[in-house]
Amino acid sequence: MQSRSRLEQRDSLAFVDSLPVRHEGDRFRLLSGDSLELLERMPAASVDLVFADPPYNLSNGGTTCQAGRRVSVNKGAWDASLGLAEDHGFHRRWLAACRRVLKPSGTIWVSGTQHVIFSLGFAMQELGYHLLNTVTWFKPNASPNLACRFFTHSTELVIWAAPARGKQLLHTFNYPQMKAQNGGKQMRDMWPLSDDGGGVLWDLAAPGKREKALGRHPTQKPIALLDRIIAASSNPGDLVLDPFNGSGTTGVVAVGRGRRYVGIDLDPTYLDLTERRIAATRA
Repeated sequence: MQSRSRLEQRDSLAFVDSLPVRHEGDRFRLLSGDSLELLERMPAASVDLVFADPPYNLSNGGTTCQAGRRVSVNKGAWDASLGLAEDHGFHRRWLAACRRVLKPSGTIWVSGTQHVIFSLGFAMQELGYHLLNTVTWFKPNASPNLACRFFTHSTELVIWAAPARGKQLLHTFNYPQMKAQNGGKQMRDMWPLSDDGGGVLWDLAAPGKREKALGRHPTQKPIALLDRIIAASSNPGDLVLDPFNGSGTTGVVAVGRGRRYVGIDLDPTYLDLTERRIAATRA
């Protein structure tokens, strides 16, 4: 049995209180600032699980369809491309910073579309990550293709990786729970073209109005996606980190499932939104 002091240390988030905390609770800290700078100030091997939804660098002046209307794809300067080499260098830097703070038994999930996922995967291989799975998330309510010159984009990829390859697999994978959710069959990493896969698959709708009732972020991820990721690869009391906090879906799920959470964002208004969303789940 763990001693009381060790249990208290596991539940504590005091080690980040020297950083610029915008909001805090008994199980979460929301940090305002640049991820690269703040990650350097966090202790090494202190995080159990990272979920990262980095910029996809798609704000290029084009258009997309939203609620049946043609709208600009521009989300802000943070999503603009600085060129292939510069974008890849940025991904290498933040992935290296996340690898440093991950425990040997921890894992990272990184999401992206075809526009960025190959750079992310290559950077992870360059840095020595051990790639475990590439999950295909199918979005049944994806936006239609206005150009009509290629297939409609309706998937995102999520890379799951351990910080290094070792003689043993040390990471958490709650396999029995995932198998039970999937009707007693092994849960697959993709949405099949046929219906013989059975059970619960990675067929998860993008966030609806209910999840955006308190505010929204242009790249907001659905609660269902983060719930499966956190349930599959962490345990109660574990520390979950999101270096691109956004609307805080990772934090909402992590705190709701009894994990501890640290979220980082450059824009404090999204940290304010995250605090409201976490408070609403506890009301």
